[in-house]
Amino acid sequence: MKRRIAMSMLAGATLLASSLLGATPARSADVPAEFGTDWHDPITAAPPVTRPSGKSCQVTVAEAQFRDFTPYKGTYAPPEGCGDRWSKVVLRMDGKVKGRQYDRLGHLRVGGVEIFRTSTPEPSPDGIEWSVEKDVTRYSDTLRRGHDVEMLIGNVVDDTYTGVIDVKVTLTFYADPASAAPAAPNAPAATAAPATTPDRVLTLKDGTLTTPRNSERIVAEVYATGSGGGCEEYWYLSAPDPAPYSCKATGGPYREVQIKVDGRLAGIAAPFPHVWTGGWSNPFLWYVVPGPRAFDVKPIEYDLTPFAGLLNDGRPHRVEVSVVGVPEGQSGWSAPVNVLVWQDAKSAHVTGNLTAHQIGNLANSSAYTPGSEHRVDTEGGHRLTLAGYVDTSHGRVATTVRRALSNTSVHRWTDGENLDALDATWTDAESVTVDGRGPARITRTERTYTMDGTTTLGADDRLRTVLTLGDRAEAGTSYGGRRIAWSRLDDTYTGDAAWTTNVPRDQRHAVGTTSERYRLYGSGGCYDRSLTSVQGLLTEDRSGC
Repeated sequence: MKRRIAMSMLAGATLLASSLLGATPARSADVPAEFGTDWHDPITAAPPVTRPSGKSCQVTVAEAQFRDFTPYKGTYAPPEGCGDRWSKVVLRMDGKVKGRQYDRLGHLRVGGVEIFRTSTPEPSPDGIEWSVEKDVTRYSDTLRRGHDVEMLIGNVVDDTYTGVIDVKVTLTFYADPASAAPAAPNAPAATAAPATTPDRVLTLKDGTLTTPRNSERIVAEVYATGSGGGCEEYWYLSAPDPAPYSCKATGGPYREVQIKVDGRLAGIAAPFPHVWTGGWSNPFLWYVVPGPRAFDVKPIEYDLTPFAGLLNDGRPHRVEVSVVGVPEGQSGWSAPVNVLVWQDAKSAHVTGNLTAHQIGNLANSSAYTPGSEHRVDTEGGHRLTLAGYVDTSHGRVATTVRRALSNTSVHRWTDGENLDALDATWTDAESVTVDGRGPARITRTERTYTMDGTTTLGADDRLRTVLTLGDRAEAGTSYGGRRIAWSRLDDTYTGDAAWTTNVPRDQRHAVGTTSERYRLYGSGGCYDRSLTSVQGLLTEDRSGC
């Protein structure tokens, strides 16, 4: 499958495309027998970003056509007439492309801060349009000042791949704090986001971080993606050296994104197994309904507050991100870092110390079993506990962070990879306990990612992919032993598509059914939306709790 999957040639965001809320599904009688030259614009079941009422101001951040790997360069200036404190800031990207093109990965940086990472859909010959929205309020510190802007969606345009990616990105600022709406239902509990925006947003300088000396909470975010068209785009399928598979990694498919401070392990996380819109050998799976997070690349968050007392000495400290399991010398991962800082407004210098640093043994076992159907069984996992305190103007505050990762997978394939199948689960469980003068506040989040799929290539060159993907999270916050907030997220994608390979496009006789159901419920309310497309037509769009 790997050699065929490489057809996606990904060059490498929060998708909304839910401008299509309320889109009218096609009648069953209108569904064609196979894909044609046009299909429904990309759409996702994810909830739209909520917007507060009150005065708003809009700024265009970037407007560009991407034909190659030349980045767009521009400048950003804060909006006029909306002040410099905003209840919400919403980013929106509108895109369009037509012809033939691969999926591409893109980013947007303002003042060096990555505020948006996205991938693109593959177009129809007649052309598609899509929209992506993201709540970027957390980057308010950056957006209060003018900065250089860089945006890149690396692309290749030639006689065969004709799609020019045309995008426009705007920011809408909502000025009146009194009219601020609650956070979007998919944002707070699932990511354990802070209740207020950070005071500072920092980037690394030559791999080092210098925090304000009065920092009392520090969170790093890493937009980690395996991409580039090589094997690390499909890291979850890599096999250990003895196995006769097209993508090799000595330790097998276990991957873990680590962050270190001055050489000491400060955070561990399971990377999300993104599937871009050319993945699993079958673009017909993704033309209308993308996989979870395909257009919404969310950052991994690491609570570095236990290190705050050490970082607040006014000196630069080395911060490094690495991915466990990547073969030495092999590229394919991008991991830009932002650092969010909350300051003690009444202290010039917040002191403290790291009091606990416990690293569990890294478990990583991939066992290869040969046969007419080759098999690799993988089990991996890791644990980390950090604790520290800071002495603030409102007393001593202790923070304990515990994180536990696990991964199990079964990978099966036949000679020639004409059958290639994976059944995998990743879990990433984290708890953060903050204990000060009042009752302890504990936030727990357990993320679970699943992938269960099979690709087969028959003697008639008919390729079929059947795939289910899951993005799930359970989160809760307690204060003094009493639960004050909770949420459960279940974003499930299912797809079944087939097409004839090695023939011209008009002879592929492609068929495919894809569905997504996004459910989020908890103390903040309920959201439930289901989508289904058949042969590129939207046949179901149902909402309701």
